[in-house]
Amino acid sequence: MKAKIHPTVYDAKVTCASCGKTWVTTSTKKELRIDVCSNCHPFFTGEAARIMDIEGQVDRFYKKLSARQTYVEQQKTKEESANSPDRSVDDLALSPRATDALKKAGILSFGQMLAKLGEGNAAVLEISGFGQSSLTAAKKKLRALGFEVPEVPDAPKPPKAPKVAAEAPEAETPAAEAGE
Repeated sequence: MKAKIHPTVYDAKVTCASCGKTWVTTSTKKELRIDVCSNCHPFFTGEAARIMDIEGQVDRFYKKLSARQTYVEQQKTKEESANSPDRSVDDLALSPRATDALKKAGILSFGQMLAKLGEGNAAVLEISGFGQSSLTAAKKKLRALGFEVPEVPDAPKPPKAPKVAAEAPEAETPAAEAGE
């Protein structure tokens, strides 16, 4: 070994700043001051594992509980809004022309649409720009959303008058003109 290449080694006094415990070890410094030691550090005493485990379980439980409650509330709100008669007729996903016709007629919500359907199909079909295909589509969508669509029988149509051929003036034939 070469001489004078190794550092000087001392019996160093180690002092813990947290608990005040002291002991002696070998070091290149004469005195060492440390923040925590094996006597007071939670990892070595086992306190950290117990505290972290208890807090972790409780926190996880409350997180799961709050997440579940939030989910249940969202589902309940979603179901209530899906079956609300206050929903806009835009949610029926009808053609733009049919939706605009309903809005111009003052029918803005599902409840108003159901009330109009309660008057009969003829009352709905009287709305300018709202035809039979739109009526059928609206009824299907309302039923799919869980609404009770009233089935009011339409008034019987008056019997049609028999078709009478309109009497056309008889054309004068050249033979008839010649015979006169």
